[in-house]
Amino acid sequence: MGKIVVSEFMDEGAVVSLEDRFEVVFDPGLVEDRRALLAAVADAEGIIVRNRTRVDAELLAAAPRLKVVGRLGVGLDNIDLAACEARGVAVKPAHGGNGSSVAEYVLTGALMLRRQAYFASVAMLAGEWPRQALIGHEVAGCTLGLVGYGAIARETAKRARALDMTVAAYDPHLLADAPEWAGVTRHERLDTLIASADVVSLHVPLTEATRHLIDAAALTRMKPDAVLINAARGGTVDEAALAEVLRQGRLAGAMLDVFEKEPLPAGSVFEGVPNLIVTPHIAGVTEESNARISEMTAHNVMGVLTRTAEVHQ
Repeated sequence: MGKIVVSEFMDEGAVVSLEDRFEVVFDPGLVEDRRALLAAVADAEGIIVRNRTRVDAELLAAAPRLKVVGRLGVGLDNIDLAACEARGVAVKPAHGGNGSSVAEYVLTGALMLRRQAYFASVAMLAGEWPRQALIGHEVAGCTLGLVGYGAIARETAKRARALDMTVAAYDPHLLADAPEWAGVTRHERLDTLIASADVVSLHVPLTEATRHLIDAAALTRMKPDAVLINAARGGTVDEAALAEVLRQGRLAGAMLDVFEKEPLPAGSVFEGVPNLIVTPHIAGVTEESNARISEMTAHNVMGVLTRTAEVHQ
């Protein structure tokens, strides 16, 4: 019976389905204890992770029997893909499992930040009545600018159109004549997209090309009454630059679910910044998406290990 290590949280029903056929070590605390994790994978054939477990050369060296990495999500920047390929270790992300969750998160941010009414609880409970100051904007008729136009961005676009938003996007990796552009204004340059959008939402992986893609210069190009949402990857936004423009009132607001350093430390550059909503990397995590992603990942990992076992019979 092969062994699978699960180092971060996963739907328990999917864990049970794995336990029917494999020895499973399900310990979400392993992500916090590197030494224990390396010991646990010593005889593992599979490991299942989210975004915080580093699957790097050190872990691969500690797991000589490893055959597959199951990713509870789609981002792969915590996994050394080249090292996995060199070792013949399959990497299986859960494509499509959390698209609706992220799309709903993005549109929630757009609605809250455009309306500007949801930061008033403290003042209201103190007896203030800032009605005139809280006359915000509707999302209907405004432009949602999507930086990257992959599957999750397209899910977001579909829902945005239902709210009567105009959708524009920039994606240099999607061919200009691709059918996915139907109903979307395609921008050939990032700067024209962010200059025209009322809501800018990021949908790109973290690479050398996208690190600080939204930097001080890009933020300056945005409309002063625009808002920024990042539920993609930390590091794609220059956090110090964003904090500064928010403090200066040169941007209407931002909602961030991902950060350069996670967990976000106390005393970060965002402490005391106005018109900012921060959440702990949960845009793609709902009860529903967790169940979908966990089931997909369990199926992916079982598939690889079953095929491998059949080949060696």
